[in-house]
Amino acid sequence: MRPSRMRWTHRIVLVGLFTSLLVGFTVLRTPDAVDEPAASLLDKSDEDLTRVEYPSLKSIKWRGRFIRPQDSLESLYGKDWIWVARFNRIDRRHVYPGMTIKEPASMDDIRDYTPLPQEYEPARRHRKYLLLDVTEQWIGAYERGKLKFSMPAATGKAGNETPLGIFRIDARHLTHTSSLYKVPGEEGGQYPMDNALRFHFDDKNVGYWIHARDLPGRPASHGCVGLFDEAMQRRVFSVPKQPVLLDSQKLYAWAAPDSAYGVDDGSHQEIANGPLFEIRGALPRLLPAHR
Repeated sequence: MRPSRMRWTHRIVLVGLFTSLLVGFTVLRTPDAVDEPAASLLDKSDEDLTRVEYPSLKSIKWRGRFIRPQDSLESLYGKDWIWVARFNRIDRRHVYPGMTIKEPASMDDIRDYTPLPQEYEPARRHRKYLLLDVTEQWIGAYERGKLKFSMPAATGKAGNETPLGIFRIDARHLTHTSSLYKVPGEEGGQYPMDNALRFHFDDKNVGYWIHARDLPGRPASHGCVGLFDEAMQRRVFSVPKQPVLLDSQKLYAWAAPDSAYGVDDGSHQEIANGPLFEIRGALPRLLPAHR
């Protein structure tokens, strides 16, 4: 009888150990404000960016490219990696082994790619005008109706959609941080929102901003509009080693320049007569996963 009791005791210990490990793993995987660069445990095809359907890509030939352990955007595409990153609406920190990205059949098709019109009639009466197409996950800066520049964006995901309508940039904050969300990790501070431009308050007095953010290749925010800023990622996550994509800095300098609002000392500043900001469209369609 003693050997049987020992085996039963061992089983209890093993069950307890397994339960502890499972609970600990679940706690570690608690969703955070920012999508970490890793495959989803809930949907193993969620990292397949070929599933995210952007209407403008129907006129461009592309194929899926599976990312292997030895792959990076730079190793795969050389100096053209920037265009591939923009085409996929993704930053380098979120390109990792096991995911699939969209690879153009010809690089000539995506150099200077933008899904937004070169001229936009509603913007013609305005010196500066911002247009965000949620369906395309893309934002453009217009001057008197002509597109000055444009860039990928990460808007609110399902359940946390970015509000639609016409707003106005009414504040700037060079060193803004989130009051609600933290950087992933036990010692993570408040999530940085560098180069922040406020455009809306909701009925709960929550502010919505355009700001520096991770771009994982699909809608991912809690309602704000995120733009490339590898300098912020370098400071917070230590990657990439040489920041290149700095879109949030470019848009911030254009929308709220010192020449119009005085020297920017990094503090929160209310601004008057900021650019109008139009937000249109619906979230891009997510195609079914291949099973």
